Amino acid sequence: MINKIKKINKRVKPYQVLSTISRTRWVLPTLLVEIGCYFQNRFNKLGQIFCLVTLLLLGSLWFSHPAFANVYTEEQIQAGNELTQKAFALTEQGKFAQAESYWTKLIEEFPENPAMWSNRGNAKVSQNQLESAIEDFNQAIILAPTATDPYLNRGTAWEGLGEWEKAIADYHQVLELDPNDAMGYNNLGNAHAGQRKWQEAIDYYQKATELAPNFAFARANYALALYEIGEIDKSLQILRNLVRKYPQFADVRAALTAVLWSRGKQGEAESNWVAALGLDPRYRNLTWLEVNRRWPPQMITALEKFLKLQ
Repeated sequence: MINKIKKINKRVKPYQVLSTISRTRWVLPTLLVEIGCYFQNRFNKLGQIFCLVTLLLLGSLWFSHPAFANVYTEEQIQAGNELTQKAFALTEQGKFAQAESYWTKLIEEFPENPAMWSNRGNAKVSQNQLESAIEDFNQAIILAPTATDPYLNRGTAWEGLGEWEKAIADYHQVLELDPNDAMGYNNLGNAHAGQRKWQEAIDYYQKATELAPNFAFARANYALALYEIGEIDKSLQILRNLVRKYPQFADVRAALTAVLWSRGKQGEAESNWVAALGLDPRYRNLTWLEVNRRWPPQMITALEKFLKLQ
């Protein structure tokens, strides 16, 4: 399933901007970052421009907070802004270890800023250093106990460790702080899917899409889970609508291939498969789909049948 971490204090997570987003200025509204950065190479130049502008804007927000003016000199704040922009640029390029080193420098200079800790945690998650990332998220939560992003990001790390109940607890904390947090509901769906509790997962995905109708990842997760419980026609309709709106969404193209093939629509299935592989050739790897993408079993089986008979 597609998991959303608030990366870079990335509430990123990848798509349209949510209609309602509330964040503190200490911890970045990560969805905006994820939206731009996810699509920058998948869709068009607009996503790349959006990503860069958002990163620069959010970086300046950290140091424009009045609390900084009372504690740090203008030179220190300017230097912090420059380091932040470098860390964002490296993250955008996928150079997570280098980005982590900049977040470490920022933590040394601004140890009371929770965003620095949370963002370093995200850099560690991207390197699969999950236990260490959780330690950073813990510190961010100590410094900003009412900010949602560190809880959501820590939940993602718990998921990576297979600690479903701990992840669920963090996502419920997100929703206690912000009941309209669509990513919190999406990730709750993912955690329940990890436990093979498909109906519960569906309910959470549906809630996420109700709160944020343009949240494409939640809608894609919803379609995958529906297929798992046998609601194939509804799943097919959602996947087709997503491909129409986001033609370069590789995950949806691959899933649509599997569903179409199971429905005997060979030509349409093969057309979508060519498009999916052109976007991301890893979809040939069923183990990757199971372990990394965490597709539901029935969807993997459907794609496996397509690959064997293709």
